[in-house]
Amino acid sequence: MTIVMTAAITAAPGAITDEEIVERIRAGETALFETLMRRHNQRLYRAAYSILGDAGEAEDVMQDAYVRSYMHLDQFDGRAQFSTWLTRIAVHEALARVRKRQRLVDIEDVEGSMKMVSKTASPEQEALTQTLRLVLEAAIDKLPQTYRSVFMLRGVEGMSTAETAECLDISEEAVKVRLHRARVLLRKGIYAQTGAVTASAFQFGQQRCDRMVSAVFERIRSQHGFDVRG
Repeated sequence: MTIVMTAAITAAPGAITDEEIVERIRAGETALFETLMRRHNQRLYRAAYSILGDAGEAEDVMQDAYVRSYMHLDQFDGRAQFSTWLTRIAVHEALARVRKRQRLVDIEDVEGSMKMVSKTASPEQEALTQTLRLVLEAAIDKLPQTYRSVFMLRGVEGMSTAETAECLDISEEAVKVRLHRARVLLRKGIYAQTGAVTASAFQFGQQRCDRMVSAVFERIRSQHGFDVRG
């Protein structure tokens, strides 16, 4: 099995595309899966958190999504970007968990009705001392789930309207409408000030990134009997 150095590739993401990495993983360079995780940890965390409203459960969803995507890389056909395909797996897993808890029957029917669970602040959250960032996160948390998930993917993560629609299984028009409504709810004293700090909200920091990589590789080893890293 080929052992590769992932640090250099991760540090220079423009040097190789996700799709090229996938092909190299399929060819045997399985350790490169770490690069994909480090590239997309932030997006998957935000996507899962936007639906579940719980940091710990969002991380569980991330692990499940990574393990599932790794074991089914042969099903990635390149018709969508790899990041979109991966995010959609995480979104579907998060929604399945919500349905299992009987908090969600139909995503179209829960605007304003989802009850947020209490959360223990993570080290990253405790480190967010800037008042505006804290206000922004609190305001996004209060959005109805259908608006929050669209705002997190489209407004915070910067995905396109088409990508957001594909990940959430809704129309592009629905994405536009929900994003507009989310902005209206946030606008009072908050939304006009978020441009410079939005990308730094809901951070999935280095320690959590390292922990996620290790946990996913351990699950693949224990469940499927082989070492991804070689």
